[in-house]
Amino acid sequence: MTAQLLRKPLFLIAALYVLFVVVSAFRPRWFTGADPYDTHPESAILPPSGSHLFGTDSYGRDLWTRMLYGSPLTIEATLLALGIALVAGLSLGIVAGFFGGATDALLMRIIDVLLAIPGLLLALSIVTALGYGTMPVAVAVGVGIVPGFARTTRAEVLRVKTLPYVEAARAAGASWSRVLLRHILPNSWGPVAVLAVLDGGVAIIAIASLSFLGFGAAPPAAEWGTLIADGRNYLVTAWWLSLLPGLFVALLVLSLNHISKTMQELTR
Repeated sequence: MTAQLLRKPLFLIAALYVLFVVVSAFRPRWFTGADPYDTHPESAILPPSGSHLFGTDSYGRDLWTRMLYGSPLTIEATLLALGIALVAGLSLGIVAGFFGGATDALLMRIIDVLLAIPGLLLALSIVTALGYGTMPVAVAVGVGIVPGFARTTRAEVLRVKTLPYVEAARAAGASWSRVLLRHILPNSWGPVAVLAVLDGGVAIIAIASLSFLGFGAAPPAAEWGTLIADGRNYLVTAWWLSLLPGLFVALLVLSLNHISKTMQELTR
């Protein structure tokens, strides 16, 4: 599989961009020497240049620096959201697919109800109840993407459970718990991993959207959605304030989508 991936230049570009975003999120000083909160009123709303890659905002703060220093908030929230979705979704999917019957019917009806509610609307409802901030937003987004993981895991468990080697293990006297841990779960992980990468992009968009609406971290924190929102009043006179942060986020989401699509093609 590694050799196949190395022959796909678009996959390599996408993977390198995702790697850059993750590294810069936790080591921003490797890529900028400016202070994200240092204001310079005399340099307010400067266009992109060699000294300010993304220009400056209305307070004269370097926008590129603020993007990099704001990355940990969004990346950590995304990882927390995916962790919640994986744990809850895997648990529900495994229980539903493995036990079947009334348990399966009950859990899937609950999942159907959650699927009937738009993810962003569900996240808005949850974050309104929990309060504002990066962590409540992450929890809300995580709950919103649980149904997809539950459905995918259930489908894979149902598929793998009927395969000949599982029946052979049962015929040889293996307990159901051993069959689940040794045969069903390892062979059900592929599509779930692909979905995790894909939903990483979904989570980033949802977290940025909630931050854009004002539910994220309080100023002067530099969350991606907050940075895009701060520039919306200057779209005509200073287009870069919203466009460049938006492109930064969009490229990350597109890269994750391409990685997910490539992984899906290789696992078929």
